[in-house]
Amino acid sequence: QVQLVESGGGLVQAGGSLRLSCAASGLTFSNYAMAWFRQGPGKEREFVTFIGWNSGNTFYADSVKGRFTVSRDNAKNTAYLQMNSLKPEDTAVYFCAARQTRMNVPRTQISDYSYWGQGTQVTVSS
Repeated sequence: QVQLVESGGGLVQAGGSLRLSCAASGLTFSNYAMAWFRQGPGKEREFVTFIGWNSGNTFYADSVKGRFTVSRDNAKNTAYLQMNSLKPEDTAVYFCAARQTRMNVPRTQISDYSYWGQGTQVTVSS
């Protein structure tokens, strides 16, 4: 079955960096667009970033633009989220998600994605 497993979360001071990974199995990774979402305490899950199947297109929420970078390695079936200049408001559980498509059209809605990981906690202290 399809599994997405996030890792790399943790506790970091404001201004610091973290790199999240999302390891996929049970699917042909290069047939899927990937996205990262996050859910802060008491908040709804929100879109963070999108990357097309061949890294041909990326798209970011305004709140993370210029600080976060999404990437993927199809040979390793893994997507990444490099997070720099972290702020306390970035504190959340971060989820990766997969959508079967080879169209590089950014999708930002939760309902656009069929598969989800279990999430990894990122805590940014002030």
